[in-house]
Parts: sequence; C-alpha cells; structure tokens
Amino acid sequence: MAQPTTTFLPEALSALRGCIALLLGRRDAPGYFDLSPRGFVGSLAAVLLAITLTGFAPRLLGMNLPAGAATQSVIVNVVLFLAQAGTSYLALRQMGRQDGFMPFLTASNWVTLFSAILVVLSSITPLGGLVVIGVMVMAIVTFINIGRLVVTLTGWQIGILFIAQTVGVFIAVGLMMALFGTPAI
Repeated sequence: MAQPTTTFLPEALSALRGCIALLLGRRDAPGYFDLSPRGFVGSLAAVLLAITLTGFAPRLLGMNLPAGAATQSVIVNVVLFLAQAGTSYLALRQMGRQDGFMPFLTASNWVTLFSAILVVLSSITPLGGLVVIGVMVMAIVTFINIGRLVVTLTGWQIGILFIAQTVGVFIAVGLMMALFGTPAI
C-alpha cells in the first residue's frame, strides 16, 4: 500500500504512477494508491477537481460557451459520478465484495482526474479527437485492471460491474432529461 502522504501533490504523483501501472497491467499498481479512508477522501478531491476542470477549462481556454454551460456541466458530471458510484456499490454488494468499493472508487477517481487533464489538453491540439479516443481506450483498460488488480474481481464480476455502471449512467441521464430537459450545450 502507498505510504500515507501529507499533501495532495505527493499523493497525486503516486496515483499518477499507479494509473500508468494500471495501463501497463502491472501487479504492483495498487501499491501506488493510498487505499486507506484518508486516501479515499483525497481521491474524492481529485474527482471534484476533474469535474470542475472539465466544466470550466473550456471557458478558461477562450471557448465561447452559453451562459451557465460550465455550471451545468459540473452538475451533470456530479450526478453521473454519483450514479456510477452508487451502482458500483450495489453491484459489489451483490457480489459480496463491499470491501472492494473504496479501493475501486479511489483508483477510479484518480484515473478520472488524469483522464480529464488529457481531455482538456486535447482541446488545444489539432488531433484532439484522436486524443479523446485514446483516453476512452485507456479508461476501459484501467477499469478492467482496477477490477482485476486492485479489487481482485473475476472477469465476470468486472463485466457485471461495467454493466451496472452503464445502466446507472443511462438511468441518471434519462432522469435528468425528464426533469430538466435536454442540456443547452
């Protein structure tokens, strides 16, 4: 397990190494993440930073967005995060693997932050679309390896967790559209 750190930056750098290890499928990947309750809280800060970054970075990069678009993006992403976390918990509980919830979410939250940074950076490059496709592939690889290496799930359990999250996101999107209509973005 990663040594407890005192500041966000060393924890983030260790988590970045962990994300790279997850991409490479290295068995030592979990050791880079602080999987303690304190590390879980740090990862929540990371995912909130990712959500804020993806919401407001386009405006900071000079892109012309409709009024309220950044705030709407933040709200939608918070709801989607909660849907994914909730369905992950339910799926892991059904598998009798509630013990894997905090480690799963901790590693996933750090992957989310670094993916968000790559997506924001892709918006200022001419090959932005290819970068986004690459980030999506990396997200799938890290999802599988978090399930496999961090939570030690079987292939079927990883598939069930993926389906549960997908269903949760679709339900959340449907509910938001029913309650608030189609976003103006």
